[in-house]
Amino acid sequence: MHNLKTLIREVPDFPKPGILFYDITTLIKDACGFRAVIDGLKDHYRGSKVDTVLGIEARGFIFAPALAYALGAGFVPVRKPKKLPAERVTVTYALEYGTDSLEMHKDAVGHGQRVLIVDDLLATGGTAAAAAHMVSDVGGVVSGIGFVVELTFLKGRQRLAGHDVFSLIQYDK
Repeated sequence: MHNLKTLIREVPDFPKPGILFYDITTLIKDACGFRAVIDGLKDHYRGSKVDTVLGIEARGFIFAPALAYALGAGFVPVRKPKKLPAERVTVTYALEYGTDSLEMHKDAVGHGQRVLIVDDLLATGGTAAAAAHMVSDVGGVVSGIGFVVELTFLKGRQRLAGHDVFSLIQYDK
């Protein structure tokens, strides 16, 4: 997976000065790179029991449906507020400066259903922890939390303690 890093564009000072942004659009436009990501995630979770792959808006929507297909599982979108039409469950979580919220349909995950949560990036872990909390609140079981990229220096994995956390690509700084 180390060669996948060569397909990720590094953009300095985005979205603000001092931030190095890891742009995955250059990875997913490459057919072999995109296939390697889905295959890498599939290979890791192949032996796991997964009923549903939950993708977090927005870039989780790129990977979660393809992975769900590869694993023979269903797909559930987790969205920003006011995007889903039926009865929803909402979780609000803390950001560095303020709060944010996520929603999913209340009937999207059944009691005891095994859910794999997928997103593009693990930074501080707040969004993934919120999604895991929401799955547990409706009676689902988090079978794993997978990412394409992990910024290990932000220690987001610590926030997800107690869960099987996997990332294909790690950046140490």
